[in-house]
Amino acid sequence: MLQVPFIREHKTEVIERLAKRNIDAEKMIEEVIALDEKRRSTQSELDNTLAESNSISKEIGGLFKSGKVEEANALKAKTGTLKEASKTLAETLNTTANDLKELLYQIPNVPHASVPQGNSEDDNEEVFKEGEIPELHGNALPHWELAKKYDIIDFELGNKVTGAGFPVYKGKGAKLQRALITYFLDKNTEAGYTEYQLPLLVNEDSGIGTGQLPDKEGQMYHVTEDNLYLIPTAEVPGTNIFRDVVLNESDLPIGITGYTPCFRREAGSYGAHVRGLNRLHQFDKVEIIRVEHPSKSYDALDGMVNHVKDILKELKLPYRILRLCGGDTSFASALTYDFEVYSTAQERWLEISSVSNFETFQANRLKLRFKNNEGKNELAHTLNGSSLALPRVLAGILENYQTEEGIVIPEVLRSYTGFDIIK
Repeated sequence: MLQVPFIREHKTEVIERLAKRNIDAEKMIEEVIALDEKRRSTQSELDNTLAESNSISKEIGGLFKSGKVEEANALKAKTGTLKEASKTLAETLNTTANDLKELLYQIPNVPHASVPQGNSEDDNEEVFKEGEIPELHGNALPHWELAKKYDIIDFELGNKVTGAGFPVYKGKGAKLQRALITYFLDKNTEAGYTEYQLPLLVNEDSGIGTGQLPDKEGQMYHVTEDNLYLIPTAEVPGTNIFRDVVLNESDLPIGITGYTPCFRREAGSYGAHVRGLNRLHQFDKVEIIRVEHPSKSYDALDGMVNHVKDILKELKLPYRILRLCGGDTSFASALTYDFEVYSTAQERWLEISSVSNFETFQANRLKLRFKNNEGKNELAHTLNGSSLALPRVLAGILENYQTEEGIVIPEVLRSYTGFDIIK
């Protein structure tokens, strides 16, 4: 959530930067400022009314002690009027504050200055590419056909048990999935991230804290009876560890990692581009999350990007990095880099990670602060990234490592799988 003082002081800049998202925010920003002015003036009027009421109450006490009953009773009538006025002002203040908060919830984060203007993924900017695209044999197959041929992922069984988008991993497919999870966690903990096992259900406050609510409620599975939500990513429970927390500056930086299944309704996703593992309702992901000092968060973002690059180098998968344009950047992010692996069998790029800096946007919602060296509370910066999302990484391995003899396992994973080929 944007901070009101920032909006007031940088009104023109906020409007211009939100235009990168193809949003004409002028009316909303003007309304924010108007509501804030109303809130401030109402608060001032309420404070003055309460102060006058308290002062008169003390005066009444003195008059009664002095035996001036008639004068005291006359003032008592005035305090009654002031109490009614203060009650009305308090109600107006609460309504205005709530209206302001609800409006702020609707405004996305302002993009970083480096974010390119654009409407969709077609306008994203490629900033890095690495790895050789393999030449496959003439009978190469897409991963959903490979999964069936080698009996390692059963999409039809998942459809029977639950529905489309809930695959069942079997045999060496399940073991390869588990190997990837353990490998990712080991890489993250070796890099200094502390591993957490996190809840798969979160409450409404947690969804609001990281920006999934009220923006993306239609994409989340909602357990209505208990008003809980299945997590769309470990970012939500992981970042909410720090909700309503005041850290010391010496506590920063903080890095955590965790593996969780993730659940997304993905409403309206159809077509050949979402076949197999390309888009699922339930999938596994290992996440990295950082809480940083504002002056160091963009260095931390670069470090997270390099960390994911190192993993993909070890897996020897061809990949590229995109800086997302304003129209493709998520609601809460200030700057996002997407990693994409090239699927040789599908002849297309598959997104396998997003690494983002949210600056103070989430921290403001979470009330995540740290006490700086001057003893003042300051909002921290939050960052997160997939390290990595498994479905499309697995799809990339199956497709790019297929041979006439079978699917070769990347060398770095063989100590985890215990086998070097799926035949």
